[in-house]
Amino acid sequence: MRRRLAILLFLGASIRGAARADEAAPGALSFHGFLLAETAGRITAQRPPGGDGGDYVLGEERLRLELAGGAGGAQFLAKGELVHDSIGEQFAVDLREAYVAHAVGPVDFRLGRLIVTWGVGDLFFINDVFPKDWESFFSGRPLEYLKVAVDGLQARFSTPLAHAELLAIPSFTADTLPSPSRFSSFFPYAGVPGQRQELPQSRFSNTEVAARVYRELAGFDVSLYAYRGYWRTPSVRLDDPVAPTVATRFFPALSTYGVSMQRNLFAGTLSAEAGYYDSRDDRAGRDPTVPNSQWRFLAGYQRELSPDFTAGLQLYGELMSTYGAYRSSLPAGAPIEDEFRGVLSLRLTRLLDYQAWRLSLFVAYSPTDEDYLVQPEVSYKVTDALSVRAGANVLGGRHPWTFFGQFGRNDNVFVAGRLDF
Repeated sequence: MRRRLAILLFLGASIRGAARADEAAPGALSFHGFLLAETAGRITAQRPPGGDGGDYVLGEERLRLELAGGAGGAQFLAKGELVHDSIGEQFAVDLREAYVAHAVGPVDFRLGRLIVTWGVGDLFFINDVFPKDWESFFSGRPLEYLKVAVDGLQARFSTPLAHAELLAIPSFTADTLPSPSRFSSFFPYAGVPGQRQELPQSRFSNTEVAARVYRELAGFDVSLYAYRGYWRTPSVRLDDPVAPTVATRFFPALSTYGVSMQRNLFAGTLSAEAGYYDSRDDRAGRDPTVPNSQWRFLAGYQRELSPDFTAGLQLYGELMSTYGAYRSSLPAGAPIEDEFRGVLSLRLTRLLDYQAWRLSLFVAYSPTDEDYLVQPEVSYKVTDALSVRAGANVLGGRHPWTFFGQFGRNDNVFVAGRLDF
């Protein structure tokens, strides 16, 4: 880790000099970025069979470059990264975000690779139906890497009555699940010799469409949402339920409809959100390979308890529709989900030494699934440009198939250093 930080400091000093020269030059372009090195090692001795990570779930260095500018009423933004995976000993280029934007009257268009965040939940997503990177989340990467970009067209409207966003996404992007070579998880069909994945084809009829309308109403920031597309996490279909030779991951059709509200209350912030997930491929709930339709909701409250000390509480729930049909269609021996899943979460954040230190703790516990997630983290700004952080991901539960419980053998601690320029 020391060697990586030394390399980062050297490269960062060189790039910062180039960035200052760029800032001094006339023109509308802006350029900046950062260097990031991070290592996450597992606490437990359990390793995935045949995994390449050994005692580590993450080991990488990232060089981020961001370029923004505009001319003639048009704007552009590009964020790209060169990533070195020190475990797999390979390099990759990741285009995090890149789009061109242009405003025509009250309409603002963006075309390209977009990162979109909707809803009011803290790490619980109802109307934010866009892809997530769960491997990043469970390995301690910065929180921004939980979000995955989509390629499409975004239009934003502003009127005296309300504001609106509309997205068209022609190419489907699935959630990034923890890699079986780095993480142990529950997958009952891992022993099936043939493993396939079928993504929705990129054609006009499969274009994902998402819409949001929002305005202030009676002191609340209110948003209405609608989405037509696909579940982001795959379902599994077997070629033969008795003696399977091929397990195919596929993404069933999904529509969602929801609402969120947020306002200041008693020196804090009150949040509420709800949504209905319409599983269009099996509304009757009789196909065990397709998720049932469900209601989702959350309520949260965040408040500063004392200067630089903030606490946030959340209640999140999922209620499955046609539960009787789901139970009767399950094959013998399959894990049984509860009709209702509830999760309680707490976030504590403390800033010290003129906000140079940041201490945080996020805890989530499900009394229905009987599983949990604990994420402590501490970060320190050495200078305006250099920061370091460390933390842990601790997961577990009574059952190996629940959301947190399936990763119970992947507890890890991480350390990271970042140099901005």
